[in-house]
Amino acid sequence: AKWNDNGEGVFHRDCWAKLSDGAYGRSADLELSELEIKLVKEARKTAEYHDSDDYITAEAKRIAQMIRNADYPVFFTGAGISTAAGIGDFRGKDGKWTERDKLKEHGTKGAKKAYKKTPLRDLRPTYTHEAIRKLVDMGIFKFVISQNTDGIHRLSCIPASKMAELHGNAYVQKCEKCGTRYDVGRSHRDAASQAHNVPPKKCERCGISHRTGRMCEKKDCGGYLMNTIINFGDYLEEQVLDAAQEHARKGDIFMCLGSTLMVSPANSLVMSGKSPHRLVICNRQATEYDTECERVDEQGVRIGSRIHGDCDKLMKALMVELLGDEAVRDWEDGREARLLEYDEMRR
Repeated sequence: AKWNDNGEGVFHRDCWAKLSDGAYGRSADLELSELEIKLVKEARKTAEYHDSDDYITAEAKRIAQMIRNADYPVFFTGAGISTAAGIGDFRGKDGKWTERDKLKEHGTKGAKKAYKKTPLRDLRPTYTHEAIRKLVDMGIFKFVISQNTDGIHRLSCIPASKMAELHGNAYVQKCEKCGTRYDVGRSHRDAASQAHNVPPKKCERCGISHRTGRMCEKKDCGGYLMNTIINFGDYLEEQVLDAAQEHARKGDIFMCLGSTLMVSPANSLVMSGKSPHRLVICNRQATEYDTECERVDEQGVRIGSRIHGDCDKLMKALMVELLGDEAVRDWEDGREARLLEYDEMRR
């Protein structure tokens, strides 16, 4: 087995299975050195998997039919749908928390690179973001539950009434006094750098000041605006969580894109819909909910779907199945004009 200097390797699925069996003593036909065993076990923690194009195309046909038969399809999205836009994820092989853990365990030699933050104002909707917006606009999907704080869903023009951003939005601020919410052209980070005469206020739960440096525009209020980002230790906003729970209970198919489904209470929402739970998961890594995708009905037919790979690839195949080739081409041809609109919104 060939490994890169940083401990990465690329293998066919069968070869990786043999290496794993050898590392854990499940194969008498394969002898690995101590270093190889260590590398396999370390790589398994963040291993990313990619299904074949043929498999993804076949699953897209099945998923499209499942969606047609559903009454209340719901999207559930995580950081993985934004990696194609240029933002890092959290638990991928190069993710923020992955690199942090490598630094703790192995020092600077173990970390591949420093986690890079792409400026939020430079991010634009990916194919998946735009496909989600299109399917919501058409009424095929009823709601979007998102863990993302990058603001790209809102930039793609999904109505706020059709979405619950559980962990906040870098471009939405609220008055700490009257609760009025503002969609702003600058993220809370940009606004904070221009703050004037706004004293910071340390949050009792996360230890960070949520104040952005802006003031409420309502007459006779004078409250300070806060960012809506949910940091570790913060409670989810009650009205946002309530909306997510309400639509999750109605859901009869959940399409989970780009999430490892590890963060609670968000992850529990995908199992709170109507029975039987029809779960579609697309990301690169294993999740604790993968077995739910393999459940079968009384006729032995799978009621869910599990795809390993990039969300854009699945969504391209799915859009063709749901809309048809010609309609998809017409929609895709409009992306250049939409990009100009996004640029205007971020000025």
